[in-house]
Amino acid sequence: MASVIESCWLYLITHFSDFQLASMGSFLIHESVFFLSGLPFIYLERAGLLSKYKIQTKNNSPTAQEKCITRLLLYHFSVNLPLMIVSYPVFRFMGMKSSLPLPSWKVVLSQIIFYFILEDFVFYWGHRVLHTKWLYKHVHSVHHEYATPFGLTSEYAHPAEILFLGFATIVGPSITGPHLITLWLWMVLRVLETVEAHCGYHFPWSLSNFLPLYGGADFHDYHHRLLYTKSGNYSSTFVYMDWIFGTDKGYRKLKALKHGGAENDHKQT
Repeated sequence: MASVIESCWLYLITHFSDFQLASMGSFLIHESVFFLSGLPFIYLERAGLLSKYKIQTKNNSPTAQEKCITRLLLYHFSVNLPLMIVSYPVFRFMGMKSSLPLPSWKVVLSQIIFYFILEDFVFYWGHRVLHTKWLYKHVHSVHHEYATPFGLTSEYAHPAEILFLGFATIVGPSITGPHLITLWLWMVLRVLETVEAHCGYHFPWSLSNFLPLYGGADFHDYHHRLLYTKSGNYSSTFVYMDWIFGTDKGYRKLKALKHGGAENDHKQT
Protein backbone atom coordinates (compact mmCIF):
# COMPACT_ATOMS: atom_id res chain seq x y z
CA MET A 1 0.00 0.00 0.00
CA ALA A 2 2.81 2.38 0.94
CA SER A 3 4.57 1.75 -2.38
CA VAL A 4 1.36 2.53 -4.31
CA ILE A 5 0.93 5.83 -2.45
CA GLU A 6 4.58 6.73 -3.04
CA SER A 7 4.27 5.90 -6.75
CA CYS A 8 1.21 8.15 -7.05
CA TRP A 9 2.97 10.88 -5.14
CA LEU A 10 6.04 10.59 -7.36
CA TYR A 11 3.81 11.14 -10.37
CA LEU A 12 2.33 14.28 -8.81
CA ILE A 13 5.63 15.91 -7.86
CA THR A 14 7.11 15.00 -11.26
CA HIS A 15 4.31 16.56 -13.31
CA PHE A 16 3.30 19.50 -11.11
CA SER A 17 5.21 22.18 -9.21
CA ASP A 18 5.04 22.61 -5.45
CA PHE A 19 3.03 25.78 -5.95
CA GLN A 20 0.50 24.06 -8.21
CA LEU A 21 0.03 21.19 -5.79
CA ALA A 22 -0.17 23.34 -2.66
CA SER A 23 -2.56 25.93 -4.11
CA MET A 24 -4.61 24.51 -6.99
CA GLY A 25 -4.25 20.92 -5.79
CA SER A 26 -5.45 21.84 -2.31
CA PHE A 27 -8.35 23.82 -3.75
CA LEU A 28 -9.48 20.96 -6.02
CA ILE A 29 -9.31 18.44 -3.18
CA HIS A 30 -11.24 20.76 -0.88
CA GLU A 31 -13.98 21.42 -3.43
CA SER A 32 -14.31 17.74 -4.33
CA VAL A 33 -14.53 16.49 -0.75
CA PHE A 34 -16.78 19.35 0.37
CA PHE A 35 -19.42 19.08 -2.34
CA LEU A 36 -19.34 15.29 -2.66
CA SER A 37 -19.91 14.92 1.10
CA GLY A 38 -22.37 17.82 1.44
CA LEU A 39 -24.66 17.53 -1.58
CA PRO A 40 -26.18 14.15 -0.58
CA PHE A 41 -27.77 15.79 2.48
CA ILE A 42 -29.69 18.16 0.20
CA TYR A 43 -31.04 15.14 -1.64
CA LEU A 44 -31.97 13.40 1.63
CA GLU A 45 -33.83 16.49 2.81
CA ARG A 46 -35.70 17.03 -0.46
CA ALA A 47 -36.60 13.36 -0.88
CA GLY A 48 -37.56 12.90 2.77
CA LEU A 49 -35.27 9.89 3.07
CA LEU A 50 -34.00 8.75 6.49
CA SER A 51 -36.28 11.40 8.01
CA LYS A 52 -36.45 9.51 11.32
CA TYR A 53 -32.81 10.45 11.85
CA LYS A 54 -33.35 14.12 11.04
CA ILE A 55 -32.76 16.31 14.09
CA GLN A 56 -35.26 19.02 13.16
CA THR A 57 -38.57 18.47 11.41
CA LYS A 58 -38.28 21.72 9.47
CA ASN A 59 -36.84 21.57 5.94
CA ASN A 60 -35.05 24.22 3.93
CA SER A 61 -36.72 25.37 0.72
CA PRO A 62 -35.00 24.59 -2.62
CA THR A 63 -34.53 28.35 -3.06
CA ALA A 64 -32.64 28.59 0.24
CA GLN A 65 -30.48 25.59 -0.67
CA GLU A 66 -29.68 27.04 -4.11
CA LYS A 67 -28.81 30.40 -2.54
CA CYS A 68 -26.35 28.61 -0.26
CA ILE A 69 -24.66 26.80 -3.16
CA THR A 70 -24.40 29.96 -5.28
CA ARG A 71 -22.92 31.99 -2.43
CA LEU A 72 -20.50 29.18 -1.57
CA LEU A 73 -19.12 29.04 -5.10
CA LEU A 74 -18.65 32.82 -5.05
CA TYR A 75 -16.83 32.76 -1.71
CA HIS A 76 -14.72 29.72 -2.55
CA PHE A 77 -13.37 31.27 -5.74
CA SER A 78 -13.06 34.83 -4.44
CA VAL A 79 -11.83 34.10 -0.90
CA ASN A 80 -10.68 30.50 -0.39
CA LEU A 81 -8.67 30.12 -3.60
CA PRO A 82 -6.80 33.45 -3.28
CA LEU A 83 -6.10 32.59 0.37
CA MET A 84 -4.58 29.25 -0.60
CA ILE A 85 -2.43 30.99 -3.20
CA VAL A 86 -1.09 33.75 -0.95
CA SER A 87 -0.52 31.37 1.99
CA TYR A 88 1.82 29.15 -0.05
CA PRO A 89 4.97 31.23 0.66
CA VAL A 90 4.09 31.23 4.37
CA PHE A 91 3.85 27.44 4.53
CA ARG A 92 7.06 27.09 2.54
CA PHE A 93 8.79 29.43 4.97
CA MET A 94 7.45 27.39 7.91
CA GLY A 95 8.90 24.20 6.44
CA MET A 96 6.20 22.57 4.34
CA LYS A 97 7.62 20.08 1.84
CA SER A 98 6.28 17.78 -0.86
CA SER A 99 9.30 15.67 -1.75
CA LEU A 100 9.85 11.99 -1.09
CA PRO A 101 10.12 10.13 1.21
CA LEU A 102 6.64 10.52 2.63
CA PRO A 103 6.36 10.97 6.41
CA SER A 104 5.77 7.89 8.56
CA TRP A 105 2.26 7.18 9.83
CA LYS A 106 3.45 7.99 13.37
CA VAL A 107 4.51 11.49 12.32
CA VAL A 108 1.30 12.05 10.37
CA LEU A 109 -0.88 10.80 13.24
CA SER A 110 0.89 12.88 15.89
CA GLN A 111 0.62 16.04 13.79
CA ILE A 112 -3.07 15.46 12.99
CA ILE A 113 -3.85 14.98 16.69
CA PHE A 114 -1.97 18.18 17.51
CA TYR A 115 -3.90 20.06 14.81
CA PHE A 116 -7.25 18.88 16.19
CA ILE A 117 -6.36 19.90 19.76
CA LEU A 118 -5.06 23.31 18.75
CA GLU A 119 -7.87 23.96 16.28
CA ASP A 120 -10.48 23.16 18.93
CA PHE A 121 -8.89 25.64 21.34
CA VAL A 122 -8.49 28.49 18.83
CA PHE A 123 -11.87 27.91 17.17
CA TYR A 124 -13.72 27.88 20.49
CA TRP A 125 -12.51 31.33 21.50
CA GLY A 126 -12.88 32.76 18.02
CA HIS A 127 -16.43 31.41 17.83
CA ARG A 128 -17.32 32.88 21.21
CA VAL A 129 -16.00 36.27 20.10
CA LEU A 130 -18.17 36.05 16.98
CA HIS A 131 -21.19 35.67 19.26
CA THR A 132 -20.65 39.06 20.87
CA LYS A 133 -23.36 41.50 19.87
CA TRP A 134 -21.58 43.62 17.24
CA LEU A 135 -19.68 40.81 15.52
CA TYR A 136 -22.74 38.59 15.45
CA LYS A 137 -24.88 41.30 13.89
CA HIS A 138 -22.36 42.33 11.24
CA VAL A 139 -20.47 39.07 10.57
CA HIS A 140 -21.58 35.80 12.16
CA SER A 141 -25.30 36.26 11.54
CA VAL A 142 -24.67 35.27 7.91
CA HIS A 143 -23.75 31.75 8.99
CA HIS A 144 -26.81 31.60 11.25
CA GLU A 145 -29.21 32.46 8.44
CA TYR A 146 -29.80 28.71 8.37
CA ALA A 147 -31.36 27.75 11.70
CA THR A 148 -31.88 24.29 10.20
CA PRO A 149 -28.41 23.51 8.88
CA PHE A 150 -27.53 21.04 6.14
CA GLY A 151 -24.07 19.84 5.16
CA LEU A 152 -23.11 22.67 2.81
CA THR A 153 -24.05 25.40 5.29
CA SER A 154 -20.89 24.49 7.21
CA GLU A 155 -18.90 26.91 5.02
CA TYR A 156 -21.68 29.41 4.38
CA ALA A 157 -20.30 32.47 6.16
CA HIS A 158 -19.27 36.09 5.84
CA PRO A 159 -15.88 36.48 4.09
CA ALA A 160 -14.46 38.03 7.26
CA GLU A 161 -15.49 34.94 9.22
CA ILE A 162 -13.91 32.67 6.62
CA LEU A 163 -10.61 34.42 7.22
CA PHE A 164 -11.09 34.73 10.99
CA LEU A 165 -12.00 31.13 11.78
CA GLY A 166 -9.89 29.79 8.92
CA PHE A 167 -6.91 30.81 11.01
CA ALA A 168 -7.85 28.10 13.52
CA THR A 169 -7.49 25.47 10.81
CA ILE A 170 -4.11 26.60 9.44
CA VAL A 171 -2.37 27.65 12.66
CA GLY A 172 -1.33 24.08 13.52
CA PRO A 173 0.20 23.28 10.12
CA SER A 174 1.89 26.68 10.00
CA ILE A 175 3.65 25.81 13.27
CA THR A 176 4.82 22.30 12.37
CA GLY A 177 5.59 22.77 8.68
CA PRO A 178 4.11 19.42 7.62
CA HIS A 179 4.50 17.40 4.48
CA LEU A 180 1.90 18.38 1.90
CA ILE A 181 0.24 14.97 2.11
CA THR A 182 -0.31 15.54 5.84
CA LEU A 183 -1.80 18.95 5.09
CA TRP A 184 -4.16 17.40 2.56
CA LEU A 185 -5.23 14.69 5.01
CA TRP A 186 -5.88 17.31 7.70
CA MET A 187 -7.94 19.38 5.27
CA VAL A 188 -10.02 16.35 4.22
CA LEU A 189 -10.71 15.37 7.84
CA ARG A 190 -11.72 18.92 8.78
CA VAL A 191 -14.05 19.23 5.80
CA LEU A 192 -15.72 15.90 6.54
CA GLU A 193 -16.06 16.80 10.21
CA THR A 194 -17.64 20.21 9.66
CA VAL A 195 -20.01 18.88 6.98
CA GLU A 196 -21.10 16.11 9.36
CA ALA A 197 -21.57 18.61 12.19
CA HIS A 198 -23.94 20.66 10.00
CA CYS A 199 -25.65 17.78 8.19
CA GLY A 200 -28.84 17.94 10.30
CA TYR A 201 -28.98 14.18 10.87
CA HIS A 202 -28.00 12.04 13.84
CA PHE A 203 -27.51 8.47 12.67
CA PRO A 204 -26.84 5.31 14.72
CA TRP A 205 -23.43 5.26 13.04
CA SER A 206 -22.61 8.91 13.81
CA LEU A 207 -19.16 9.31 15.33
CA SER A 208 -20.58 11.07 18.39
CA ASN A 209 -22.08 7.72 19.42
CA PHE A 210 -18.63 6.16 19.60
CA LEU A 211 -15.96 8.84 20.13
CA PRO A 212 -15.84 10.43 23.60
CA LEU A 213 -16.07 14.25 23.57
CA TYR A 214 -16.84 14.30 19.83
CA GLY A 215 -19.55 16.88 19.12
CA GLY A 216 -21.16 15.94 15.84
CA ALA A 217 -24.46 17.03 14.30
CA ASP A 218 -26.67 16.78 17.38
CA PHE A 219 -24.31 18.96 19.42
CA HIS A 220 -23.91 21.66 16.76
CA ASP A 221 -27.51 21.61 15.61
CA TYR A 222 -28.48 22.80 19.11
CA HIS A 223 -26.18 25.80 18.58
CA HIS A 224 -28.03 26.79 15.40
CA ARG A 225 -31.51 26.41 16.88
CA LEU A 226 -31.15 28.95 19.69
CA LEU A 227 -30.83 32.72 19.85
CA TYR A 228 -27.23 33.86 19.52
CA THR A 229 -27.04 35.20 23.08
CA LYS A 230 -28.02 31.85 24.60
CA SER A 231 -26.70 29.24 22.19
CA GLY A 232 -23.50 27.88 23.74
CA ASN A 233 -21.90 24.80 22.12
CA TYR A 234 -19.10 26.82 20.53
CA SER A 235 -16.66 23.95 20.04
CA SER A 236 -15.43 22.73 16.70
CA THR A 237 -14.70 18.98 16.67
CA PHE A 238 -14.25 17.87 20.27
CA VAL A 239 -16.29 19.53 22.98
CA TYR A 240 -13.83 19.69 25.87
CA MET A 241 -13.69 23.50 25.79
CA ASP A 242 -17.47 23.82 26.20
CA TRP A 243 -17.33 21.30 29.04
CA ILE A 244 -14.48 23.15 30.81
CA PHE A 245 -16.14 26.57 30.59
CA GLY A 246 -19.71 25.38 31.06
CA THR A 247 -21.02 26.72 27.77
CA ASP A 248 -22.79 23.44 27.01
CA LYS A 249 -24.95 23.39 30.15
CA GLY A 250 -28.17 24.12 28.27
CA TYR A 251 -27.49 21.34 25.80
CA ARG A 252 -26.60 18.81 28.50
CA LYS A 253 -29.71 19.75 30.49
CA LEU A 254 -31.89 19.24 27.42
CA LYS A 255 -30.28 15.87 26.74
CA ALA A 256 -30.88 14.81 30.35
CA LEU A 257 -34.55 15.83 30.13
CA LYS A 258 -35.01 13.90 26.89
CA HIS A 259 -33.27 10.87 28.35
CA GLY A 260 -35.43 11.03 31.46
CA GLY A 261 -38.59 11.36 29.37
CA ALA A 262 -37.60 8.37 27.24
CA GLU A 263 -37.01 6.26 30.36
CA ASN A 264 -40.43 7.21 31.77
CA ASP A 265 -42.13 6.29 28.49
CA HIS A 266 -40.32 2.97 28.51
CA LYS A 267 -41.43 2.21 32.07
CA GLN A 268 -45.07 3.06 31.29
CA THR A 269 -45.08 0.66 28.39
